[in-house]
Amino acid sequence: MSKTETQLESKVQAKLIRRYERDGFLVVKLILTNKPGIPDLLLLKDGVASFVECKRQGGKARPLQEYRINELRSLGFKVDVFDGQENDST
Repeated sequence: MSKTETQLESKVQAKLIRRYERDGFLVVKLILTNKPGIPDLLLLKDGVASFVECKRQGGKARPLQEYRINELRSLGFKVDVFDGQENDST
C-alpha cells in the first residue's frame, strides 16, 4: 500500500485526539516517558484513565509495546490499539 493510500500514524493520532476531545476527554500525548513502549495517548475522563496506542492502517504494535499494553491491562487499565481503520472501536 502506498503512502497516499495509508494515513501516516501522526495523522491518525491527530484525528483520534480531536475525536476524544470532542467526546469530553482530556487527552495527553505521551512523547517521552521513563517507560519505553508506553501507549501514545493517555485519556482522562470522569476520574478514569485509559490509554490508546496509534498505528497507521495495518500497523502492528512492536513487542515492547505489546509488553507495556499487557502490563497496563494487568493493572486494570483499558488500553486500545487503533490501527487507522475507520470502523475500529475505541
